This record gives sequence, structure tokens and C-alpha cells, in this order.
Amino acid sequence: MTTTRTTALIVGAGFGGVATAIELRRSGLHDFVVLEKAEDLGGVWRENTYPGSGCDVPSPLYSYSYARNLRWPRRYAAQPDIHAYLERTARRFGVLQHIRFGQEVTSAEFDGGTGEWHVRTASGAEYVTRAFIPATGQLSRPALPPIPGIGDFEGTSFHSAEWNHGAELAGKRIAVIGTGASAIQFVPEIQPAAAHVTVFQRSAQYILPKRDHAYKPWHHKAFRVLPILQTLDRLGFWLYAEFAQQCLSKWRFFTPLFERQTSRHLREKVADPELRRKLTPDYALGCKRVLFSNDYLPAMTKSNVDLVTEKVIEVTPRGVRTADGVEHEVDVIIYGTGFAAQELLAPMRISGLDGRALSDAWSEGARAHLGITVPGFPNLFLIYGPNTNLGGGSIIYMLESQARYVRDAVRILAGNPGRYLDVRPVAEQEWDTEVQTRLARSVWTRCSSWYRNEHGRVVSNWPGRTHEYRRRTRKVNLADFRVGAAG
Repeated sequence: MTTTRTTALIVGAGFGGVATAIELRRSGLHDFVVLEKAEDLGGVWRENTYPGSGCDVPSPLYSYSYARNLRWPRRYAAQPDIHAYLERTARRFGVLQHIRFGQEVTSAEFDGGTGEWHVRTASGAEYVTRAFIPATGQLSRPALPPIPGIGDFEGTSFHSAEWNHGAELAGKRIAVIGTGASAIQFVPEIQPAAAHVTVFQRSAQYILPKRDHAYKPWHHKAFRVLPILQTLDRLGFWLYAEFAQQCLSKWRFFTPLFERQTSRHLREKVADPELRRKLTPDYALGCKRVLFSNDYLPAMTKSNVDLVTEKVIEVTPRGVRTADGVEHEVDVIIYGTGFAAQELLAPMRISGLDGRALSDAWSEGARAHLGITVPGFPNLFLIYGPNTNLGGGSIIYMLESQARYVRDAVRILAGNPGRYLDVRPVAEQEWDTEVQTRLARSVWTRCSSWYRNEHGRVVSNWPGRTHEYRRRTRKVNLADFRVGAAG
């Protein structure tokens, strides 16, 4: 077994991992390693290559504040452009030299005697590090629904996040199970060539129009000559997102404004009243993720598309059976059923002080002070941890805040050999109580969604504005930590 010693070790080379690596380098710390299980960086923007894959946050905001891209092809960038941007940024800031590809972390154990983490990979490599920084995110592991018979289907099937580009879809009968953010992007792309598309919908979605457009050469020239124009563009989107985030978490009296927009969009795009009824949500706006699309609703009106709202009870060798007893025969099944968002850091096995497993500490749901540190797991710093997701806005803004906080913590550790930082249980409890109390007033407690776990706890979302989170993570408050001595 080969052993590598390093001051900091980051797991995952998506936007969060790259942001953390950039902050460490900018602070003058170069003794760190990034482990990436794949052979390329990019995280979700490497994996999600389905037709129509793109971002529903405007490109000027969905980018690092210190690495503006003046040549985005359009206001809402597509997956290839986002992936290329992240790769260019990692190269520009010297991150690539720190990444070791094809290294999947399987376990991490904290040694109180040395104040270090022992991290092991599937290839048999071992890394000994003072700061262990998982940046694997909340949306990294595709989830298949618990439907009997999934393995019995004799046709082609795959998850949207693991798109089978070799599958022949033209002229085929296709079943789409799930109608979330991925499905509303790929359904309009596959519909024109398919013989028939049957969309199985568990719950309707609130869909807003996407104010998208391609950037013309004059846009790029204007951004280049007067960069402040893009700065103002970014600022405008950020202010709108802050407003939307407050509406979801606190200012519910503004909800009718958004509801009217979604209702008008539905009326304009779908003439059939029965289809409109099926596509009308029966829960509070924002309780599930609000989606943006201009072409999903029109696609649902096409003659070769059927919307089925009966519950799927079984996958058969020939298709999909619903609760009304109908077997829908298909050639291809595509699962647009999201991710195991509640299983943060899985399948890594992580053990802290006294050998306590993180899975035991999180038996009722993941929780962490500032979404970053966990009592009993010293020098463990999470990127995109619990309660740091957004109902509105750019997650990259949150990732930058966390990366700067972690940079501060690593600098403290680097300046204090033989010491470790263990967040005090009282600090974490006070934070968690505040966050969950605020979340109880939010829309995210009003229905079942991937934001909440089986205990009813909102594990994913942050209840405030991104500006508040940045202020509260501006620097490490040592009073929140027990500074332990190794040995």
C-alpha cells in the first residue's frame, strides 16, 4: 500500500472541490491533493450529458465571482459549456496538478493520537492528511425508484444521469419515469424522433418560462469592452435570486406572484383543459423545486406523447404496469428519478473520535455546524454539506463561501502543528436549532420532496439569503471549537 502525506485532502473535483482548491492555492498553501473517482473533473456537469442538459441559473451568476466568462454562448449555459468553463478555470488557477484521477475514496478514519485522517481508496492507496474535505455534493449518486421488477425489463433502460448515448431512441416507444429537472430538459429533445413517449408523472411541477437567449457577437464585445455590464447583469440576477429565496423561506405573501406566472405559462402552452388539469400541481409553490422550461409543456401536447398520472406499481419484462392494471408496452425506459440527496458522503465509510461512524451520528439525518463541521469528527470540513442547498439562486455562491471558510480553517491548522479543531456540540446544536426553526416556517415543510428525509427533517436547504450565509462563514470563530492536542 502506498501512503501519501498532505496537509489537506479534497474529495471530488466538481465546482465545490475546485473552488476549495483555488482558495487553498490563493492563500499560499500548495500541499494538498484532490481525489477524483472519474477520469475527468466536473462532478454533475461531467456526468449529466443527457440531451438538453443545462443550467436553470443564468450563466453570469452560475460562475465563480473571480473567474468571469465573458463568452458564454447563451444566458443559460448548456452542459458542455459549463463543463468546459470549469476545466478552463481549474487549469487557469493551477488546480489540475493537484488532482489524482481514478481514485475513489472508500473510507476515512481519524486518528486522535496523531490528529490526522487516514483516507483509503478503492485502488489500495492511502493518504494521511490533517484536513479532510469531502466535496462530493448532494446530487452525485443517481437513484432508481423502489419499483418491483426493474431488473426484469427486457428492453433498454438507464438513468438520465447515466445516459446511454448508444441507445437507439428514434422510432422507439419510450417510457419516462419521473418529471423533475432532468426530464423537463430531455423529454422535448427525444420526443420528435420517438415513435411514442409515455411520461409517468407522480406529481405535477410548477414551471416558469425560461428567459433564455443566445448571446450575439455584440454582447461579447460589449462585455469585453465594458466588463461592468456583465457585473451588473450578474448583480441583477443575484438580487432576484435573493428575493426568490426569501419568498420560499419567509415571505410567503409574495407566492401568488409566482403562481400567476406558472398558471399563465401553462394556459399559454397547453390548450387541452384535461391535460392542463394533470399538469397543475396540488401542493404549495416552492415545496418542490420550481422548474424553468419553454419547451416541456409544448412537448406534452404532441400527438406522440401521453401523460400518465396513475401510480407505477411494477416494471414488467415488456414495459410498465400502473395501478389501474394497464401494462404500457415500451422499448426503452428512462429514469429521471433524481439522486440519493439524503445520503451525503455515501458510500464512503467515515469514522471520527473513538471510532464513531458518521452514519451513526447522522442516523436521523445529516447535520453540521454551518453545514461544514460535525462534532466528534475533527478537521472534517464539508463542502455542499447539509442545509446549504438553495431553493433559488446559484449554489456556486454558497460553495465559494464554504471554500473560504475551509481555507481559513486549514491555515489555522497549518500554523498549529499537532492540534486539531473539533466543533463544540453546543455550537452545532445552537446552529441546527436555529436552522430547523427557520425551516419550519418555510414552504419546504409542506410536502414530500428530496429536501426532506423520512423523519420530516429538511436536510438539504438553507433557510436564509446567500448573503447572510456568506457573512456567517466569513471566518472561523475559534470559540465554536475545541482545540485538541494530538497524542
